[in-house]
Amino acid sequence: MQKFNRHTPQLTKLAACLLGSSSLLAAAQTTPPAPAAAASAPVAKQAQLEAVVVTGLRGALESALRKKRDETGIVDVIKSEDIGKFPDTNLAESLQRMPGVVIDRDAGEGRQITVRGLGGDFTRTRINGIEGQTSTGGTDSSGGSNKTRTMDFNVFASELFNSVTLRKSSAAEVDEGSLGAVVDLQTTRPFDLKGFTAAGSLKGSYNDLSGKTTPRVAFLVADTFADRKIGLLLSGAYSKRSLLEEGFSTVRWDNGISSGGWCPPQGATIATGTTLPAGSTATTCGPAAQGVARLPNTPENQAAYQLASNAANFHPRLPRYGRLTHEQDRLGLTGSFQIRPSENTLVTLDMLYSKLKATRQEDFLEAISFSRTLGQGGKPQTSVVEAQYGPNGNLLYGKYNGVDIRAESRFDRLSTVYTQPTLTLEHDISDSLKFTGIAGRADSKFKNPIQTTTTLDVANVNGYTIDFRNSDRLPSITYPFDPATTGGSSFGIIGVPTGGATALTNGTASEIRIRPQGTNNRNDVMNLNLAWEAVPDKLTIKGGTSFKKYTFESYESRRAVETMYAPASIAGLTTMVTGFGKGQDLPAGTITSWAIPDLNAIASQYDIYCNCLKSGAAGGPGDFTLTSITNGNARGNNRAVTEYDRGAYLQADFRTRLGDVPVRGNIGTRLVRTQVIATGYLATGGGTAVTVSNKYEDMLPSLNLTAELNREMNVRFGAAKVMSRPPLQLMNPGGTINTTGTLSISTGNPNLDPFRANTVDAGFEWYFAKNALLGLGAFYKDIGSYIQSAVQTVKFKDTGLPMSLLPSNFTGDEQFALTSSFNTPGGKLKGIELNYQQPFTFLPAWGKNFGTVLNYTYVTSKITYYTSATSTVPIVDDLVNMSPRAWNASLYYDDGTFSARISTSSRSGYLTRVPGQNNNDVEGKNGTRNVDLSVSYKVNKNLDLSFEGVNLTNQPNDQFISRARDSVVVNNVTGREYMVGVRYKF
Repeated sequence: MQKFNRHTPQLTKLAACLLGSSSLLAAAQTTPPAPAAAASAPVAKQAQLEAVVVTGLRGALESALRKKRDETGIVDVIKSEDIGKFPDTNLAESLQRMPGVVIDRDAGEGRQITVRGLGGDFTRTRINGIEGQTSTGGTDSSGGSNKTRTMDFNVFASELFNSVTLRKSSAAEVDEGSLGAVVDLQTTRPFDLKGFTAAGSLKGSYNDLSGKTTPRVAFLVADTFADRKIGLLLSGAYSKRSLLEEGFSTVRWDNGISSGGWCPPQGATIATGTTLPAGSTATTCGPAAQGVARLPNTPENQAAYQLASNAANFHPRLPRYGRLTHEQDRLGLTGSFQIRPSENTLVTLDMLYSKLKATRQEDFLEAISFSRTLGQGGKPQTSVVEAQYGPNGNLLYGKYNGVDIRAESRFDRLSTVYTQPTLTLEHDISDSLKFTGIAGRADSKFKNPIQTTTTLDVANVNGYTIDFRNSDRLPSITYPFDPATTGGSSFGIIGVPTGGATALTNGTASEIRIRPQGTNNRNDVMNLNLAWEAVPDKLTIKGGTSFKKYTFESYESRRAVETMYAPASIAGLTTMVTGFGKGQDLPAGTITSWAIPDLNAIASQYDIYCNCLKSGAAGGPGDFTLTSITNGNARGNNRAVTEYDRGAYLQADFRTRLGDVPVRGNIGTRLVRTQVIATGYLATGGGTAVTVSNKYEDMLPSLNLTAELNREMNVRFGAAKVMSRPPLQLMNPGGTINTTGTLSISTGNPNLDPFRANTVDAGFEWYFAKNALLGLGAFYKDIGSYIQSAVQTVKFKDTGLPMSLLPSNFTGDEQFALTSSFNTPGGKLKGIELNYQQPFTFLPAWGKNFGTVLNYTYVTSKITYYTSATSTVPIVDDLVNMSPRAWNASLYYDDGTFSARISTSSRSGYLTRVPGQNNNDVEGKNGTRNVDLSVSYKVNKNLDLSFEGVNLTNQPNDQFISRARDSVVVNNVTGREYMVGVRYKF
């Protein structure tokens, strides 16, 4: 018997609206036409349907809204505007246009997302039904190499996908692991298309800061055969980016008594916290032969020293101008094979390949004394000539003697390769019983085979000044020498003297740091599902099992000592940064050129990549051998985690009526058991492998309800218990253990329980006009378990570490001070979302082609952060990564031939670390507001021309430290990007 969807009358009315014909609606509500009349209907109907096909931006919005409306849970959807034409050049930047989603950028491009205040560790991403995990290598200020559960979306070209679904409410049939949301990415399949389809695009992208133009190309070819029983598809995308990132940074701020304090003037009262260098004389800081002259004993010098030594006054640790040069190549390919061997069976094989290859060079001109101790020739040898501070403790102006200046150049070669085969089997066992099986492997390999830093240095410069009085984000810095020169009293290579030394006394030698590293993530997944339509159109019972094996591996190597011997001459070993600060309104007199090391020349002269001992003693400045587990500085990044996740669920999908109100929904529960095996290395014995196992179990009930109050209004409700597994970086059982003197352990904690929360979601949707929506959503999450680092006193036998690490006379009952991560009480997270979308069809003439999409999100959550083992006053502040306010606004025009969209995405400031480092309460990022533009013109049904502008306001990456001071940590810009393109569809 043919089944009719109960929405058929509504769809018929919608079709009538699309056709602008009341007669069709009337016909749908009356007796079918006579056979004679029906004979001519196919031609007329075909003409009518062809007249109302909606494509482009308006069509994508319409399709996404329709999918959102039909879902039982609380979701948001983005659809591709056309074959291979996603609305943004980056998936993360498309996701940020959804209510509740904000993004974090790296190199000017969206990298990671936060949903409803919960960062990437709380969000899971599925690609074609398989959970994936990708890692890339970012700048240190943007998190560095990703060794977490957070998804890096910049690995993928947006052209590879045709839809993104963001699931904000939980259901038993959806994989566990998310407190925030589940992101479903879907590639195109041949049976999605009608027969032979081909499309290709070519774009040129220009960055106004780098002044370079780079290509972006994409294609898709698909066809079906054997009466649509077989389908094949191949798509690909390639893009290249070349851009500069420039600005000022500080690598955090610290207070006046940090690192041993300042060099006191002659005869000064030594300030509390000052460490006077051993061997200091009345006139020098340090021994006369090595020390730096103290300032004369004047009231002005005494006052400046005391003011700067106040623990409430802060200064930048490494004030520096910097240029980062990013070169990036991204290649993506998808393949899909579908076969329908019978009417009841569909087999789909999807293949996804993506490779992100990049280089990054970071060139800095910096003062290094303010962050260094006496042994490094740092603050205790630096004198404060003048100092001014604001009432909040921020440095306004400072003049210093005895400052070490460095030109630092770092080069990274990076690549991420992601592969994912996915096999899906759908089989109708009977009219009422359906089987679906999915199996696949998501494999991400990140490699950073070259991460090399070289430096030029000049020691103990007098008269260095830094002035924040005109700008707290971009200060004026003066150097008492020309940084663009080398030799003499300017930049050179300060080497360690031969004869067995590995470092300078009371000084900092020039360095060659070599730190290759990488991260592997693999997820093997199998899901088996049955759906039984127990009562046609009213009740479907679903059940299934899932198996996941997730493996994570991180590795790194370093030199034992990163100093170097001085060359006979630096001739040929240096190069230049020129033209710094284009379009940044730099203070008058700012340095725009400086000398930097020439990595290739230094690598050749010193043979730094030989992985061998070139000269001197082993472990000295001439030793370029790389070690990992036995190297205390690299050991912590050598670790692994394997998780076995076994799940089963039972869910009922139902449709019913409460009085005259249609209600649909689902109710069910998911049982999941997790086994964790974590491996790390303790410092004992030069690196002792430690493996710790852990198990936990979660029962996760869920309920989703949607009530259709009338044809235009939906009310939604969802409730669930959810969990998110502990962050990978906190599960390392390696570290240090001290079994003499004060018994102590510093390590990660594989025995962590997951984050757990009870969630409630509610929503009201009013579809008040055709393709229009006014929505209000509210959400509440009671996070019962949070994870923080702290110090606790525990018996050794309760740590999970093996007894073999203890001396033979220990029993395991000894109390150790354990510095690690622990489950702590969480907090409440709550918020609202407003969503408005409408085409302006009510306007006359061409005004009806305009429309808008607006949304606003407000989130609040307070967490109690434990700052140290001795502190009795914790910090109560926002959840990390949560922007309290975020909004998006898009105004578009689309008449079927010409379309344009201008979009603004805004997020308020948010925290990235609590407690902050270097005696600060918090670290974070200030708010951002990005404006983008896209314009396209359809020359004919096959050919489109396009223009796009990205980051039109050249929004800076503005990072801060301290709530009260808002001290600048990073203030970099990446420039505006403009793209011109052509697209052809066959």
